[in-house]
Amino acid sequence: MLIPTLSKPNLARGALVLVLGALPTAVHSLTSYANDFVDPDYIVGRKFPANTAIAQKTIVRWANEYATLGPWSVMNKSVVPPTGDKHTYMSWLPYWWPDCSNVGNTTALSREQVYKQCKYVQRDGEFNPDVRLVNDTGSFQTMSDAVLYNTLAWVINGSNIHMNNAVHYIDTWFINPNTFMYPNLDCAQGKRGVGGNNGSHAGVLDLKGMTKISSSIMILRKAAASAWTKDLDGKMNQWLSQYINWLEHNPLALEEKAAANNHGSFYFNQVAALKILAGDNSGALNILGEYFDGIYKDQINADGEQPLEAERTRPYHYRTYNLAAMITNARLAKYAGWDVYQHTSNSGGTIQKALDFAMNTGPGKEVARDLYPNVAAVGAIYGDTNRKYSRFLARGDEAYPAKPYFLWNQPLSDNGWVSRNPNYGVSTVFSNNTATKNGNSGNGSSSGGSTKNNNGSVKVVAGTIALATFSVFAAWFLA
Repeated sequence: MLIPTLSKPNLARGALVLVLGALPTAVHSLTSYANDFVDPDYIVGRKFPANTAIAQKTIVRWANEYATLGPWSVMNKSVVPPTGDKHTYMSWLPYWWPDCSNVGNTTALSREQVYKQCKYVQRDGEFNPDVRLVNDTGSFQTMSDAVLYNTLAWVINGSNIHMNNAVHYIDTWFINPNTFMYPNLDCAQGKRGVGGNNGSHAGVLDLKGMTKISSSIMILRKAAASAWTKDLDGKMNQWLSQYINWLEHNPLALEEKAAANNHGSFYFNQVAALKILAGDNSGALNILGEYFDGIYKDQINADGEQPLEAERTRPYHYRTYNLAAMITNARLAKYAGWDVYQHTSNSGGTIQKALDFAMNTGPGKEVARDLYPNVAAVGAIYGDTNRKYSRFLARGDEAYPAKPYFLWNQPLSDNGWVSRNPNYGVSTVFSNNTATKNGNSGNGSSSGGSTKNNNGSVKVVAGTIALATFSVFAAWFLA
């Protein structure tokens, strides 16, 4: 059997060269949080605590950096989906690898031969970078973050450039007839090889960022964004209606709904957020009731351990991951009118207990900072009178008050950090008049651009990639 092009080291090096070759000269610290629902009323009200000033500046900077990357569309992939139509969203299962031991070839197999002739087997937690050859997943994730940060930046500084960016990205992905995505995930996370399939229930997870999109559109609506027209709103509602119908009736979606672990949690994130966006608060409460009186009941032990996540190959990551989904479901319920923060599991566990358990369990070789947005959320929601949560954040990342999540996780102490660092990030924060596309309209389609600081000097903004995707791959390669 000869498949030298797909052995782990060779494939990784090839893909790493592919990624690094596309990198700009500078990479900034963009981070994609697992998921969150940012309260639109809080953002539109603009009553932000004074200690969030630096976080606000970071959000504006991130909005500008994301704008150098877009817009994004399912049409940009080089592989044609099984439907024969690139408007179909497509992705491959990330932890599945080819086993070509029974193919019987005497010469090296081409990539296409491997995809069709070899059996694919699962290696839990081992990310196959080959899946990024079709990157609708990464594109959607980055797009959802770009929409959120440009929407927030517009509220923060009133720049129409950011408003136009956010609307342009939404229009390109969901509405524009040349670039839109069909409202289904029929070909998401498909398994290649012998006995493969077009899509799997796990593919529903790919669009968990719809929660961020929902927050953003509600902010645009509530703040009367001029670029978010009645025509766009109506067409988006049509797309939502079809996608919600798919989520509630398609067998793949229903299989994901039944998943007892983080997959199920994120399913409920999506459906609830989209129902709220569609104006169906009672429907959102019904679906969240199914979650909190359903799979949630067995997700947390009395001591706060999450048994279904603990059994995975990267337990710290998966505890953190499901925590983000649980917190998001609770925030959606609260926004729709139901306070579930003290809702207990069958064992008496709560979201707060799950967070406390994760805080007290060392990450080992995993990434500790993935937990920090959850720590801030729990501190803001449940209270932090003794500063347990803010001090934990300060020990892990002293500059946590400069992170975007600090803006919407309030009230939360900054432990005096902002007053001690009033000029933090000044060299990388742009003025309100920043342009993101060669100094003009800023529709985000360029790979870089120039901006003017308040003193009139020109600063070059390097294009960047979403580090969440890259870091996962890099960690795998270096392992």
